[in-house]
Order: sequence, then C-alpha cells, then structure tokens
Amino acid sequence: MQPNSLTQDYIARCRTLLDVVERQTPAIQQAADWFAQTILAGRMVHLFGSGHSRILVEEMWPRYGSFPGFNPIVELSLSFHNLVVGANGQRQAMFLENVSGLAERILRNFDLSSQDCALVASSSGCNVVPVEMAEQFRKRGVKVVAIISRAHSEASTSRHASGKKLQDFADLVLDTGAPVGDAMVKVPGLDTPVAPGSTIGGCALVNAIKAEVAARLTLAGQPPKVLTAGALVGTAKATELFEAAYDEHARRMAKLYENLGQKT
Repeated sequence: MQPNSLTQDYIARCRTLLDVVERQTPAIQQAADWFAQTILAGRMVHLFGSGHSRILVEEMWPRYGSFPGFNPIVELSLSFHNLVVGANGQRQAMFLENVSGLAERILRNFDLSSQDCALVASSSGCNVVPVEMAEQFRKRGVKVVAIISRAHSEASTSRHASGKKLQDFADLVLDTGAPVGDAMVKVPGLDTPVAPGSTIGGCALVNAIKAEVAARLTLAGQPPKVLTAGALVGTAKATELFEAAYDEHARRMAKLYENLGQKT
C-alpha cells in the first residue's frame, strides 16, 4: 500500500460527496428562495444542530463570508464535547439529545412567525431533540429544511416515540451524501472505518445555500452586510462591516423577544 493511499482514498470519497451536493442544486435553490424571503421580510432563519451537527450552525453564521438573517440556536448541553468525560461530558450530551420536551422548552424563548424558516441538521435524523425541533417549528407554521445523511438515516432507528425521523417533519430534505456510519475509510487490519464525511457534505450544502441567498438579497436591492477580513477590504471597512452586521443581527433578534408571553 502506498503511504498516501488512504489520504487519496478519503479525498476521492469527499469528491463524491460534492457530486451528491451538486446534484441537489434545485433543492438548494428552493431553500435559498425561502430563506431570502424570510430575511427580506425582516425575520430570521433559525438554525439548529445538536452534537457535531452544531458545526453546520456555526458555519452558517457568524463567520467570514456570512451575513445577518440567521439565528444560531446552539445548546451547549447538547454540543459541548471538549471535556469528553466527567462534568459536561459526552455521555450527558448524548443522553440529553434524546430527552423529549427539551425542544419545546428551547423554542419557548422565541416569538416565532410563519414568515420564519428553519434549518435543522442531524446526520442520522433519529435523535429526539432535532426531530422535535422540526416538529415544533412545523406546528408554528415555520418552513423546515433538514440536512441529513440519507443513507445513514435510512439504516438507523428513530428514538422519537412515534418512530418518525427528522425528514418526516421537513418541507425540504438535503443529503450530505455520507455513508452509513459516516466514516468513509477502511484501514487494513482495523475492523471499523475511520474519517467521517457528513461535515464535508453538510458544509458544502450550507455554503451553497449562503451564496444563493446572498445573490437573491442583492438582486432585491438589499445586499447583505458580509463579515469580511481586513486583509481583503482593509481594516476600516472590515470593522464597519462587522459592526453593521452585528447591529443588524441584534435588531432582528429583538423581534424574536418583544411579544413573548403576550396573548393574541
């Protein structure tokens, strides 16, 4: 075996994931249409992912090359992996990810509107909290775009009481293309594969959506305030964009709180 053959194997498999993403261009454009309409209406696209799906939330906003209009919902109890064991460890996070009712308590914090959209990511689509997040969004008239690994999800058993999966509560489903179990490389002499791929496909999906949304906002005469590096636009312009983007985010977030608890 060539010393770099496993590297080449992994990269080749990643290329196939990008092919899967590219074949979903019409669905990506549909998601972008919905998200742009929400942002143009002054509302927010809510982002949720537990476990390692949190990565896709942070990839969407805030980081360089991204812009306001997205509400990243990240529960540390479900996604803080650094300590692994002990207090705040992975065992607790994996347990809480399957506690029914937690999603409803999370969304109790926000005054949602049918003008909103949501993006919920879960590689398996089978854990209770992401499934119930999508279910609760749909109950409130919010369109849901799900990101899953279709192969992995179809091979997995839902932990939701109804047996339903994330895709069952989604208006649109996007597939990372990752295989069953996520890991893509088989090492000779090792029984279990290594090197997962769902993050590769997932990040490609969210950034493709991001680019499509930016184009729609610009075409509508409301170009987004994009977080941009000073090395590209100069320190003064970069600072101006950061401050403007964060101010806009704060104003949009304020709308999600102003009517909480008021009976209509």
